[in-house]
Amino acid sequence: MSEKLLSEDTLHAQKMELEKLWGPSLRRCAELVASCVTVRLTGSRDAGEIHDVHVMDCLWSVPLLPASGSVIDVGSGGGFPGMVWAICRPDLSVTLLDSVRKKCRATEEIAAALGLPNVTVIWGRCEEYALRARERYDFASARALGSVGVLTEYLSPLVAVGGRLLAFKGPKGAGELEETGDQWGTLGLSRPAILPYGPKERSYSFIMWEKIAPLRSAYPRRPGMALTKGWWI
Repeated sequence: MSEKLLSEDTLHAQKMELEKLWGPSLRRCAELVASCVTVRLTGSRDAGEIHDVHVMDCLWSVPLLPASGSVIDVGSGGGFPGMVWAICRPDLSVTLLDSVRKKCRATEEIAAALGLPNVTVIWGRCEEYALRARERYDFASARALGSVGVLTEYLSPLVAVGGRLLAFKGPKGAGELEETGDQWGTLGLSRPAILPYGPKERSYSFIMWEKIAPLRSAYPRRPGMALTKGWWI
């Protein structure tokens, strides 16, 4: 990648500073997600667990956001990581995209309750949304939304040349990269960079790509194709 990633120590220090600055708002976000009665937004309804497991995990990604511009969280679910981004970076325009309408309504209400005018919630499939928002964003990410091969096909159509894609990954990330191979140019991407984060025993890492060329017109493919036939095969 053209720009060096933060070191693990720097990432940790910045994450701790963000927690000090935005702690009350982040805890309030967890409480609102936990109290949602219209739809289950996470596996847990315990605010403390949501804060520790989801909010804090997402907070690690905030130092990797661009200096300015528009960012998108694909498959946002309960608003993670996008809601955390919007809290900590009020200067960014943050889009939360999800295919479940009830979740979109709930995250709109949570954003309003948190007073986040920089959040836009979109209901739809990422493949379809990319047709009208092609290469519009400076940064795109998804959390728990599939393998790196599938994830990059979802995200690349949304990201402008010069922007970045981010994947949250656990121990399986290295194997997924090996399976996909080194054909990232097919999606207009650089080779991936890997940055470990969080407790060592969890083997978590961020995988990042830079968008280095416009995406071919063949992408995005129609909904479902990314899951049935990998672009790298």
